[in-house]
Amino acid sequence: MSASASAGTVTVTATARVTSVRWDMGDGTTITCAGPGTPYTADRGKTMSPDCGHLYTRAADYKGTATSTWTIDWEAPALGDAGTLTETRQTPFTVHAVEVQVLN
Repeated sequence: MSASASAGTVTVTATARVTSVRWDMGDGTTITCAGPGTPYTADRGKTMSPDCGHLYTRAADYKGTATSTWTIDWEAPALGDAGTLTETRQTPFTVHAVEVQVLN
């Protein structure tokens, strides 16, 4: 994500990217993923995430949190200035895991 803001002749541009996500899955498991992870697409069906997945082993409602770490690079060329900031955001979630039975 990128955004710019101007005041007079000075424009500041900031570019933010997710550098990691720490998942507290609500069942005692914590997973840290590099980057934002791979978005789900329907052609993957029920396969696990290729880079950051979790399998609940029993049916229950799980309350967890996802904590994303963002790196923000900014620059103000007219001032000859730039820098990097780090920001974290936490989002709660609930998963309703149900039992699935397969018959051969």
